[in-house]
Amino acid sequence: QVQLVESGGKLVQAGGSLRLSCAASGLPFRYLSMGWFRQAPGQEREFVASISGGSTQTNYVGSVKGRFTISRDNAERTLYLQIDDLKAEDTAVYYCNTIPPNSAYWGQGTQVTVSS
Repeated sequence: QVQLVESGGKLVQAGGSLRLSCAASGLPFRYLSMGWFRQAPGQEREFVASISGGSTQTNYVGSVKGRFTISRDNAERTLYLQIDDLKAEDTAVYYCNTIPPNSAYWGQGTQVTVSS
């Protein structure tokens, strides 16, 4: 059974930083490209960032380039998202999933709220 468990979200002030984690089990993590997605209130879920299995390739949506850094620890089967210089528009529930995302793998997500 595949489980993706996100954590690390909290209420932070604009300009602050966070590191989100996604613990993976039940899938061949080290061989899969993984990604972060987010869903803001009243909006569709959107792609944020992705990373290849061996961490050689990363990709970001334009609005987060230079502020977000995706990484992974294959030994720990964990995906990370470092978020710096948080902005109000980053407020959302953040999810991890495979690339491309599998609808059966969505977890509960972790809430990031940015106060201005």
